[in-house]
Amino acid sequence: MFETHATLLLAAILVPLLAGIALSFGSGFSAGSRRAVALVGFGVPFLVSLLLAFRFDPALVGGYNFESKFATGLESIGIYLHLGLNGISLPLFLLAGVVGFAAGLYAMFSNADRPHLYLALMLFMQGGLMGTFASIDIFFFYFFHEFALIPTFIMIAVWGGTGRRSAAMEMTIYLTLGAMLSLLGLIALYVTSGAESFSLPELRAYLAAQPLSETLQANIFACLLFGFGILVSLFPFHSWAPKGYAAAPTGAAMLHAGVLKKFGLYGLLQIAAPLLPAGLAHWFPWLAWLALGNIIIIGLITIAQRDLKMMLGYSSVMHMGYAFLGIAAFSVVGVGGALLMMVAHGLSVALLFMLSTCIYHRSLTFDLKTMGGLATKAPVLCAFFVAASMASIGLPGFGNFWGEFTIFVALAETEVTRWLVLPAALGIIISAIYGLRAVANIFFGSPRAEFAARLESDAVKDVQGFEKAPAFVLLAALVLIGIFPRLISDRADAELAGLYPAGESLPQFEPIAGTPEKVAQEETH
Repeated sequence: MFETHATLLLAAILVPLLAGIALSFGSGFSAGSRRAVALVGFGVPFLVSLLLAFRFDPALVGGYNFESKFATGLESIGIYLHLGLNGISLPLFLLAGVVGFAAGLYAMFSNADRPHLYLALMLFMQGGLMGTFASIDIFFFYFFHEFALIPTFIMIAVWGGTGRRSAAMEMTIYLTLGAMLSLLGLIALYVTSGAESFSLPELRAYLAAQPLSETLQANIFACLLFGFGILVSLFPFHSWAPKGYAAAPTGAAMLHAGVLKKFGLYGLLQIAAPLLPAGLAHWFPWLAWLALGNIIIIGLITIAQRDLKMMLGYSSVMHMGYAFLGIAAFSVVGVGGALLMMVAHGLSVALLFMLSTCIYHRSLTFDLKTMGGLATKAPVLCAFFVAASMASIGLPGFGNFWGEFTIFVALAETEVTRWLVLPAALGIIISAIYGLRAVANIFFGSPRAEFAARLESDAVKDVQGFEKAPAFVLLAALVLIGIFPRLISDRADAELAGLYPAGESLPQFEPIAGTPEKVAQEETH
């Protein structure tokens, strides 16, 4: 049975890649054949992720469920295709399966030009995403992320909307810089650890026995923090995200904002923070202030947006600040809240981007000031959007609430982080303002004359079946986590307890000789 599950884990990666290859040469496929191939490519990872989540054994702390290792020809330098899931990677592997399935269902019925290539690129993204979170070897963790990232640029440049070329160029510059910095940090970790392996368990074992110096930890953590941070749109390296998501086709926006963007946060909480705790302590003030920049400054910018997709893009950037604060808390509670927040946010933002396209198809605009009164013609669409907006705000009953609540609890646990609670709480008020305003303007406001005339015609209809199905999948997952958050936390907490302290205090960093901190310390003594 164990070997069967390990094979299924590999299948979740290979099936979408093979389906993508088939569709790449499938220009002669009928619409039905094309959808059948895509359904297999997106459906297998979805079903495998659900099955493995059900079969997962949380008692295997410090190890990996469904572990398997495959030769790559690079064994001499310690590189294997090493796959498995632990309590931290499982929720994100499941997120990739669910969001990918929903995005695939929607994309199958899109009117994109050259649909076989459109679906093929999405399937390549899906395979890369499943591989990212299933990889135990940090080389393939990085490789699969880059593999999933490349189709994003192509899809924006070819199928994107207004401003797609400049958006694709800016994304390329920022994300390449982030990828290079994070790669530099991972290589430095490999070289300095002495493990001569890219296997994450071996790196942990080596560094637990012989921790790196505090100065070296601080330097390597800086590369990982700002490298991964750029990939997650950490303030002030965020400008690529709203423009990219606004220009991206719906499928790419759902997969990137919902799943791919979590790569950097996952790298911080799974690799950087537990392996380099003194580095985190050293950079804690920077991380805390920049995270507040995400929440407050970007939140205020979000309020000022008139374009629906730009508003959702900035909102996504804003909510990443809470996840950064959870990691900065450096406790089981804080990092557990960040993980729960990552999953819930991925579901809600994917749903919102899909619904924004549904709204556009009926209103022919993203201008919030132009729309209004859409609830009369599309009540089901209105219900989905209201629910998704309430989830994004953090209303109880949705998964987002438990993620934000847990992060606030973690921040309030220690004097070092307690001061962050009040400014972070302002973000809840800010998100409520722009979220409720969007709902009011789109569905219940008074439309302008040209839109009012469109509403009176038969052109505006409620959501169709191919739109309802992915929306229901995502919303059901949000509600399920909102009612039963322990479905994620019980599997994650046991693993996190072996990597993070209970929350009494942050690890201490010995200041470098000659720095103002060291001089002040010596004067105090």
